[in-house]
This record gives sequence, structure tokens and C-alpha cells, in this order.
Amino acid sequence: MRWRSYVAVGDSFTEGMDDAYPDGTYRGWADLVATRLAAESGPDFRYANLAIRGRLFPAVVAEQVPAALAMKPDLISFAAGGNDVLRRSFDPGTFVPRFDSVVGRLRAGGADVVLFRFADVMARLPGQRLVAPRVTLLNRAVGEVAERHGAILVDLYADDTYLNPMLWSTDRLHLSAAGHRRVAAQVLTALGVGCEEEWLLVPPHPAPTPWLAARAADLRWAGRYLAPWIKRRLTGRSSGDTISAKRPVLGPVGD
Repeated sequence: MRWRSYVAVGDSFTEGMDDAYPDGTYRGWADLVATRLAAESGPDFRYANLAIRGRLFPAVVAEQVPAALAMKPDLISFAAGGNDVLRRSFDPGTFVPRFDSVVGRLRAGGADVVLFRFADVMARLPGQRLVAPRVTLLNRAVGEVAERHGAILVDLYADDTYLNPMLWSTDRLHLSAAGHRRVAAQVLTALGVGCEEEWLLVPPHPAPTPWLAARAADLRWAGRYLAPWIKRRLTGRSSGDTISAKRPVLGPVGD
């Protein structure tokens, strides 16, 4: 095993929402990957997770990337930009070159870097016509940057299994526990490390919902999740404003 330390960088996807531990904190795919790598590497393996929900790409770069580089880990996962494409201010002409530059910095530090093409989440969300082309652009750029810098690419977008709503939480935006297990399995596979076979098992698709019941569910979802999201956008707030990184320094996985 060539990795003795791993730092996860990003937003809610990497923080682990909505895969909760019994105490209500979040686990997620990165914790699962770290646990497996620690089992392979032994007691000296160290892990940090700097990801914070709601973070936009500039904040991830400003706050987390320098901290990750300072730790000098063997492995870094970098997943950012998903929150940015939901904003009207998203500018691909600015974003793509900066994404390339950041990955170049991470690779120049000597670490192996894992990048992600994001799974298709827009089928369950409003604004598909506006946002879907941005996600396509982002995913294309990630693939090109990974190839240019020799990063490890995990292509979630190519996996139609993520069209199964059971892999997503009730907010329709974050992964469920089953979704996080599948991502962890795909990361470990990309790293050439074995994983638990059940992590790739997918729950059956739910039975079709009658039209009226589906519309009622949409209204409940809008009231519980969409309205608060819009309010935060209008007030300039973020879901992560009062949140700090769950594992801000390298330490044993069991800590």
C-alpha cells in the first residue's frame, strides 16, 4: 500500500451528507475509503477530512487547499464546484482554468489526487434546463484536467445506477447511505484497492408513485428543502456557515 496519509477536500459530498453515524454526525464515502485504506496500511495510516457543506469553489481553494498541502499527504481527494453550478453567477470561463490550476498545485505537492465526474442529480431537481449544461461542462473539464495532470478519475456520471432514487437522500441533492457506499467502492476500485462487495449492492427501485401523490411529495419537498435553500441564497447565507471541518488534522481513522 503506497498511501500512508489521506486528506479529503470539498463540500457536503465529501463531508458525508446524508450518511449519518448513530450520533448524528456524518460518515460518507471518504470515511469509508479511509477506513479501508487504514486496514490495508496499518496503524500508522492518517486521515483528515476538511470538507464543509455549502462551500463554493473559491472558499474550498482558499481555506482547504493550503491546509491540505501543508499536511503533505500521499493522497488527496478533491471535489468542488457542485455548489457553484447552481448559482446564476457561475462563469465557466473563470472556473475551468482555476480548477486546472488547483489540481496542478495539488499534484505538484507530490500527492496522488482523486477527482470526480459528478453523478446526474438534476433529474430530481428544478432548474434542469439551466443547470444540466453546466454540470456537463464541469464533468468534461474534470476529465480533461485529470488526464492533463495524471490524476485518478472516478466517473460517477457514467454510472446510470445513480438514477436510482434510493441512492439519494430525501432532500434529493445529497447521497443516501447506499449512495455513499457505492461511491466509496468506486474510489477504492480506482485506487486498485478491494472493498466490501455489499457496498456495490443497490436497493430496488421504488414502485412508481401515482401522479397526485408524486405532486404532493414535490410540494412537501419544496417546503422543507427548496424554500430554505432559496432563503439562504437571498440572504447570502450558507448551510455551512456555523460548521467546521469534522477532521481538521491528520490522525488515526479511529479517532
